[in-house]
Amino acid sequence: MQLLIPVILILLALGLALLWLSQRQKKVSGLPGGRVIYTDTQGWKPAEKPLFDPELGLAGRPDYLVQDGAQIIPVEVKSTRAPQEPFDSHIYQLAAYCRLVHKNFGVRPAYALLHYPGRTFAIDYTPALEKALIQVLDEMRAREHQRQVDCSHQSPARCRACGYRPECDQRLA
Repeated sequence: MQLLIPVILILLALGLALLWLSQRQKKVSGLPGGRVIYTDTQGWKPAEKPLFDPELGLAGRPDYLVQDGAQIIPVEVKSTRAPQEPFDSHIYQLAAYCRLVHKNFGVRPAYALLHYPGRTFAIDYTPALEKALIQVLDEMRAREHQRQVDCSHQSPARCRACGYRPECDQRLA
């Protein structure tokens, strides 16, 4: 009996430590409260099938979908340093995930989360953002077969990371 009490205390302390670590890891990941119902992170399991919207011909794999009550929240995790404001391309990426959630699950997300190390942005999925997303997709499709598309930014770092850099005659750096 005297040996049982220290073993119980050790197991209790270990359980509390594991609970604390899991809560800490969840906070670091940027995930909101709720149940993860979809993940595209290879560490957990094989990647899920992409979500698809046949109306727009749009497909995508959010990093996470978290169900909180009736709400389904797309979460995108970025490994780069957090900017002052989210990049437009990241906002449109989240808008696309919101559209895909709406079309695949029948639930229109009110918002999505964009998580950078140390900072998380909540992006409201408004009708105006959805309309802007559709306009961007239409513009992309209209330019899809153009032989020459002008550079759309002034960021040398982005230019250096571009996969089309070797063929581009508008390189910034």
